This record gives sequence, C-alpha cells and structure tokens, in this order.
Amino acid sequence: MKYLITIIMLAASWMVQAQVVMSHNARLSFFSEAPIENINAESNTGVSALNLSTKTIYFKVFMSSFEFKKSLMQEHFNENYMESSKYPVAEFNGKINDQIDLAKDGTYPVTVQGKLSIHGVTKDYTVKAELKVNGGEIAANSTFPVKLADHQIKIPRLVIKNIAEIVQVTVSALYKPDSKGSIQSHTSPRK
Repeated sequence: MKYLITIIMLAASWMVQAQVVMSHNARLSFFSEAPIENINAESNTGVSALNLSTKTIYFKVFMSSFEFKKSLMQEHFNENYMESSKYPVAEFNGKINDQIDLAKDGTYPVTVQGKLSIHGVTKDYTVKAELKVNGGEIAANSTFPVKLADHQIKIPRLVIKNIAEIVQVTVSALYKPDSKGSIQSHTSPRK
C-alpha cells in the first residue's frame, strides 16, 4: 500500500512539474529617453517560469546583471539609484487574465495582472503582452512603463535632465520543447 501511494505521489508531482516551463536566459531591458541623453541597458540572465495550467508567469533578474554602453552609468545605476547591494533583484509575479490554449499554435495578445518588486517596493501592474506558440515553442514578450518614483528610486536634481521619470521596460523569454516533446528551458529570443 505504501508503495502504491508513493507511486501515485511521484506521478502527481511529475504531472504538476510538466505544466511549468522555464527560461534561464530571459531578456530584460529598459530604456530612458531624456533631453540630454538616452539610456539603454539590458540583461540576458533573467529567469522566467510559466505555469501552463494556472497561466501564472514569473520573471526575476539580478539588478547587477544589467549592462550599459558606458561603465560609469552602470556603476551609478547599481550604487546610487538601484542600491543593488541592498535590493539585488527585481521580480514580477502575475497571472494571464485571458482564456487561451497554449497547446495550439497562434499569436495571443494577453493582459497580465501582477506585482512588480523593484528597489524593495512592490506595486500592482496590469500589462499587455504577447504570447506566440509555434510548434510547441512559446515566446513571451511585453513592454510597459515603470515610474521610478513609484518604486522610491530617487533622481538627484543635478542629473534630472539625464534620466527620465518613466522608463520603458521590455521582457522576453522563449520556452522550447526538447526532442522528446517535453518542455525545457531555453534562451530568450534576441532582437
């Protein structure tokens, strides 16, 4: 009897795990358009999980993984604005509101509602996203605005014209089936 219960529990665990797809190289970027200088940074080391049965989605990125064209910008970003040693990660945990069939090929515009945590502050967000399903691969993409003041990110008056008060955040991840037809993690699409 114990043997049968163990087998049932393992099978149930496997079935639940099979419903979650991962990306270990999700791409996250942000763009700040300001009068003096535009700032763009990106990370290709984010992680993402998509639960196919509950339609929940999760993204996490280490703030220090964002790369800038100018090393001084990267230093100021981590030390002065994001305080990356104190608040090392940004996370989004949300749910797809729309009824879609992720087993069927197609492009699905969706709305995702969830919580974004940056700089130690968690806020509710509702964002538009697009999911593309093709041959078992699922690509997730979204661009949405983030107001720095909402996350208590302060811009010194001296550089107020260098940094926008609202930045555009872009996230993308690709989940790809392995040769056996099961889902595995894979790198995100590059633009």
